[in-house]
Amino acid sequence: MDFRHEVKHEINFLDMLEIRQRLRAVAYTDPNAVDGKYFIRSLYFDNLYDKALMEKVNGICKREKFRIRYYNGDTSVIHLEKKSKINNLGNKASAPLTKDEAQSIVDGNIDWMPDSRYPVIKELYSKMKIQGLSPKTIVDYTREPFIYPAGNVRVTLDYNIRSGMRCTDFLNPECVTVPVSDSIILEVKWDGFLPDIIRDAVALEDRREGAFSKYEACRMYG
Repeated sequence: MDFRHEVKHEINFLDMLEIRQRLRAVAYTDPNAVDGKYFIRSLYFDNLYDKALMEKVNGICKREKFRIRYYNGDTSVIHLEKKSKINNLGNKASAPLTKDEAQSIVDGNIDWMPDSRYPVIKELYSKMKIQGLSPKTIVDYTREPFIYPAGNVRVTLDYNIRSGMRCTDFLNPECVTVPVSDSIILEVKWDGFLPDIIRDAVALEDRREGAFSKYEACRMYG
C-alpha cells in the first residue's frame, strides 16, 4: 500500500485569495476542473457507534473511512473510495460504481458485492456485514485543485461545505443540504518530496497544521 504525505490548514478568505494567486503562477489547474473548480458530492459510511467519526474526534493516528463520490453532478462516473490515514500519510483505494450499483448500496441491496472484481467493494461489503457500516450522511463542497508534476503534488482549496444532515439520497440532485462551516481548507499532498516552489506558494505566517474534517463538521452539525 503506497502512502502519500498529506497536510491540511484551515485558512481564511484573504489567505485563499493570496494562495490562489500564487498557485496560478507556478502550478497547473486540474484538467478535470470546470472554470478552475468542481463540485464534489460524497456519501460517507459509519456504524451505529460512529466508529469513523469518533476515531477522528479522538485523534486516532491510524484510521479509515469509506465514501461514494461523484463530481459536478455527473452520476455517469461514480467511485467507491476507502481513505486510510496513518498520522500525516494517506492512501486511497478506489473502484468504479454504476449508478444502479451505488443506489443499491444506499438501499442496502448488497448481495452482489462479494462477486465484484474490485477488492475495495468486497471489503466494504465485509465491513457492512461485520461492523455494521451503513450510509450516514452527504457531504458537499466546492474544490479548486492545482497540480505540480515534480513530487506528484496536488494542492486543493475546499469551501462551501454543506451537509445532507441524515439524508443519504445522494443521487438525488434535489436533496436539500445546509451550510455547516465557513472554513476554507488548504490541503497539500505529495509523494517523495515537496518542491520549494510549492512550499513557498502555500506558505502563510502564523498558520499551524490543522486536522479539519469535512465529514466530522457535517456529522457534528447534525
